Amino acid sequence: MDIINYLKEHENKDMLRFLTCGSVDDGKSTLIGRMLYDSKMIFDDQLAAAESESKKYGTTGEKIDMALLVDGLQSEREQGITIDVAYRFFATENRKFIIADTPGHEQYTRNMVTGASTADVAIILIDARKSILTQTRRHSFIVNLLGIEHVIVAINKMDLVDYSESRYDEISKAYGELAAELGIKNTYYIPVSALDGDNVVDKSTNMPWYQGKTLLNLLDTMNIAKEERAENFRFPVQYVNRPNLDFRGFCGTIAAGSVRVGDEITVLPSGKTTRVKSIINASDITETDRQTTSLEACAPMAITITTEDEVDISRGDMIVHTENLPVISNVLDVMLVWMDEKVMEHGRSYNIKRATSVISGSFETIEYKIDVNSYEKLQVNELGLNDIALCKMVLTRPIASDNYQTNRLTGSFIVVDRISNNTVGAGMIVSAAQDGMSKKKKMYNEAEIALNAYIREYFPEWECKGI
Repeated sequence: MDIINYLKEHENKDMLRFLTCGSVDDGKSTLIGRMLYDSKMIFDDQLAAAESESKKYGTTGEKIDMALLVDGLQSEREQGITIDVAYRFFATENRKFIIADTPGHEQYTRNMVTGASTADVAIILIDARKSILTQTRRHSFIVNLLGIEHVIVAINKMDLVDYSESRYDEISKAYGELAAELGIKNTYYIPVSALDGDNVVDKSTNMPWYQGKTLLNLLDTMNIAKEERAENFRFPVQYVNRPNLDFRGFCGTIAAGSVRVGDEITVLPSGKTTRVKSIINASDITETDRQTTSLEACAPMAITITTEDEVDISRGDMIVHTENLPVISNVLDVMLVWMDEKVMEHGRSYNIKRATSVISGSFETIEYKIDVNSYEKLQVNELGLNDIALCKMVLTRPIASDNYQTNRLTGSFIVVDRISNNTVGAGMIVSAAQDGMSKKKKMYNEAEIALNAYIREYFPEWECKGI
């Protein structure tokens, strides 16, 4: 086999990120371990270690405890639970996958949010003996909140209910009602036994009544492409490249859309406009041509842009198409997930990190907190660990913002404590409030109108000269 062609083919496979979530002991880690084992993605030393650990802890009798292939912390192995998010990589003939195995305990909801923040698909496991539990509802809400459009409901431990079709139908119907309540776009249902491998990688002979795809086959063939408008160009500037007096380039990764040489662009929040002079694609660099220019680039490429004019652009700015400007404001309505033991303080200044920018900001009001068990909106005065609430965030300067549903990268942020430097929260922009910078703009417009009227009355000759 030509190794170069093989690597090139592997490089061009599309990537799918998915996570497993659900209640405690629903079999999330076991499912991932079984998927890796049956798809021959486990090294011999990993398998030997899992066999040894299985005998030590004795959780699955004579069988290999597949969860030990994923759970790496000693405390996880001793307690038989997942605490931290575990990431695994594997590939098939069609796709590359990154798996996030997230904890089921309510105490570690913040870790689950972290794993879900970059996922394209969520696998929600339900124990066939227990049906939908509180944590199932909690994780389903968070999955929907984070904009994951594809949810696979893996009804696990079918071997413990005698592979009952009626039990599968009952749980599928119950979750369908929950999905409709939340507005989840796409749901898929698969009966599985993670411990024995039924319908995980290989088709189950114990459930001939199920004619759908296996879990891996569904992941391998699922269409996750989102409709993206090319004109919604978003380019957060990460670095200003100034190697010599003759070159100044602006480096970063395109968050959305595409850009071409000659396009008119605007730098935000300053509002300065210019045109793209050249696009330098890092992946085009070769030994013979150290700097290759391209006519066009699109998300998620890492590129360097040069401009026709000398415009002040620095890290944290965002470059967009002039004809498609996002909302610029310093007052934002956000959905906040609080991740710290210390409660959120009203009006306290935090560092808000969004894309490549870091801005000071505070949370002025809590509109409501969501009870993730009943989905009820509650009036509260403070937020504690794992609370989710709609808040009004006020920044010290305006930013160009998109709502999270439109763009995950430019519509999300993390909250950092300015003293401890700990990440204490994560949020999603819902909308830009209209009572922030718009008031200042109105004031400036009124001042400009008054000035023009003054010039017309007392200095008409200035107006004739276009001053």
